[in-house]
Amino acid sequence: MFSIEHEFDSTVITLIDEGETPLQEDVVINSFAECVTLEQLDPRTDRVMKITLSPEQLRDLGAALNLPEGVYQLRPPHEA
Repeated sequence: MFSIEHEFDSTVITLIDEGETPLQEDVVINSFAECVTLEQLDPRTDRVMKITLSPEQLRDLGAALNLPEGVYQLRPPHEA
């Protein structure tokens, strides 16, 4: 399950684990114009861990989810 909220300067997506136990903590994704952040509570330390991705890293992650094992570099269509 997930929710989507549009804030003033970002879109906030919250991913809620509904799988089999043990369940993972919610993941909160903040999409800004200049970056995307992913946050998740670490229950061992009771601290929120944050990862920041550039738009290019997010693009590469999206492509990587559908590719086989290997090393890739995405290029604009006119450079292919």
